[in-house]
Amino acid sequence: MKYLEYTPLGRISDFLSHLNLGGRTVKGCLEAYSCKHTGTDKRLSLSLENEILDYLGKSSDTDSSSPAEFLLSRSSRKTLIYLILSLYHMYPDYDFSAVKAHQFFTEECWDTFKQIFDTYMFEASKEWTEANEGSSLLDTLYKALDEVVKLADCEIYSYNPDSDADPFLERGAIWSFSFFFYNRKLKRVVNFRFCCLSNLLADGFLIDNLSYEEDEEIFDDMDM
Repeated sequence: MKYLEYTPLGRISDFLSHLNLGGRTVKGCLEAYSCKHTGTDKRLSLSLENEILDYLGKSSDTDSSSPAEFLLSRSSRKTLIYLILSLYHMYPDYDFSAVKAHQFFTEECWDTFKQIFDTYMFEASKEWTEANEGSSLLDTLYKALDEVVKLADCEIYSYNPDSDADPFLERGAIWSFSFFFYNRKLKRVVNFRFCCLSNLLADGFLIDNLSYEEDEEIFDDMDM
């Protein structure tokens, strides 16, 4: 996978890199990649493919709605591998298992994404509008994505792992979303991760206060 630099995406990423909203901070990251293999991608891609095929060989679940059914298609396996490879490039220190990952990728539509974005990024969008002469953050994002991956021809996926297997969760995380915009013809994918952190928890303020209060209770019960 080759990182693709696009100024419109970079501008939004820079704005969302650390947006302090008082008690909360919104963080977002947009990265575009070409699906052409580079470096260790070929070896990792083959490893992921073998992992998936091994899983399919051992799976006796033939239900049409099962994860295994989705992976029977070579095209679907390639899509999954591209998405996982892009995650490896974004988070090189994290081990993404194909067998687990395929259960967490869900195909979405733009309306679903828009609804989530409008709901959870409402305050961030207001900040953008004030800082950019009334322009809409969602409209700007749409135009930037369309320029890179042509949204009309895109498949949209979300990544929703269990909390104990989520590399995106940071200390103080309130919510977190990860979306992938994949154009099969152009062989490009854009990853968009955005999350919200509690500034109090992220700074350890509440945890330190709780520890202090617990200590006070202990000493209150002691005879001095």
